[in-house]
This record gives sequence, structure tokens and C-alpha cells, in this order.
Amino acid sequence: MVQIPSGEIKTKEILDWKGIHLFHFRGSSCSQKLRIYLNLKKINWTPHSVNLAAGKNYSDWFLGINPKGLIPVLVDNGHVEIESNDILEYLEKKFPGESLSPPSNQIQIKKLLKEEDDLHEDIRNIAYRYMFGGLGKKSSKDLENFENYRSSNEKLDRLKKKEVEFYKNFSKEGITDEAIRNSLSKFCKCYVKYDSHLNEHKYLMGDDLSILDIAWFIYSYRLFISGFPFKDRFPNISKWFHNLYSRNEFFREVNDPGLFKVIRFYARISTSLRGKSIKRLLP
Repeated sequence: MVQIPSGEIKTKEILDWKGIHLFHFRGSSCSQKLRIYLNLKKINWTPHSVNLAAGKNYSDWFLGINPKGLIPVLVDNGHVEIESNDILEYLEKKFPGESLSPPSNQIQIKKLLKEEDDLHEDIRNIAYRYMFGGLGKKSSKDLENFENYRSSNEKLDRLKKKEVEFYKNFSKEGITDEAIRNSLSKFCKCYVKYDSHLNEHKYLMGDDLSILDIAWFIYSYRLFISGFPFKDRFPNISKWFHNLYSRNEFFREVNDPGLFKVIRFYARISTSLRGKSIKRLLP
């Protein structure tokens, strides 16, 4: 868990905000996860969009809130949380009614959410090839500002080096076939386990919806629109996914504007024409 004490936040004005505020971006997977959760729990919140495509997350103003330059960020009456799964845990404690993380399952859910979180770089590999194409590149100016920004937290400044390295490598060589194969292999190992579980249960933790379902729905959505053959490889996952996808609380948070759909279409077509579709690279 990574927390930022109020004394280390340079953008001081947010510390006076009342109520729950969420910094997010429409197409961000972690933002989608949080918005679905807030919808399901019917929690009142104030949105603050941070345009990742325009590099607004690398502005001094935003880095003064989260030096890692990542979203989502939750501000609750001046208290700041910066990691999506940590935010889910925080909100579950604050709003225990109709729990999506029942006490009897909390230890297991936390363990499985750690497994899901460890796959974040892998879903990014897949999304940047099959969803965003070249649009995922960051400007050298934005990266330089991000790299040179110094917060009051040396640990957070060290953590962002990995982000900078990813985007520099992506600008040079894109996402390699080897990286895609490795990422797909990790997802398949998890899906084998969950597909078997769904033989006898409606959801990933049993017969009740949980935050684990929300987290894996987001990953599965990105894989689905990237061409992953769920119906052929993991039929129970396919049924589970489409059941959630049909619910408005889920659908409206991942249903992108038309322009994004066009970008995804061309990204998938271009990779397929080069013989690099997901089906061809699956283990």
C-alpha cells in the first residue's frame, strides 16, 4: 500500500476539498474499475478528468498530488489514496453496506487482487498494441518533465523510473511479440483456474458479486475487444463476462466514444494483417 501523507502533497488546495473526489480518465482501466464500484455502491462523488492522452497527468499541478503521475486518485475530505485496489479497500471500509468484499472472504480477495494487480503491466502490453497503436506514445517533453519532477517522497520518485523506461522503450520499438506471448501466457494460467471455478459458481468468489469480479471484468474487457477468443478457450469466462457486460453499471463505464472504437479497429486490423493477432500469439 502506497500512501501520501498530507504534508507531502504540494497541490495543497485539494486538502480543503469536502466529500469524495476522483481523478480519473475515461479510457483508463483502473479508473473504469473505480467508477463501476462507485456505481454499484451508489456512492456520491465528484469527478475530475485528467486527460492522459494530452499528458495532463505529467503537469506539476497533478504531480503535486501523485508524484507517480498515475490515476485514479481518490480525495476524501483531504485524505488521499493513489492505488486503485487500495482505494477499493478504503471505500469498502468506509461504506460497508452491501459489501463487495465480505469479511469472510477479505483475506482471499486481497490475495487474489494482488495477483490481478501484478498483471497490470501485462494488460498494458496488450492494450498498447491492440487498442491504442501508436497513440500510446508520450511526448519527450512530458516524459522529461515527469522524470525530472521531484516530490517530497523519494520512494515514489524511484517507483516512477519504471514508467519512464516503459514509454521510452515503447516509442523506440513498440510492444514485442515476445512480450505479448509472455503476457497472454500469464492471463491464460489465471483463466484456467477461474473458468473451472465458474463451472459451479456464478461469480469469481462464489455466488455473490465481489470487487474481484470488477477487477477481472476490466482486464477481460480489454482482452475481449483486442480479439481474445474467450468463447473457444474459456467458455465459462465468456458467459461470466457477457453477463456483467450486459449490466448498465459495467457497460457504460467501458463503452468508448466512436473515435476510440475506430482507433481500436485499425489497431487490430493492422496487427492481423502483419500476422500478429492475439489468436496467432496465444500459447
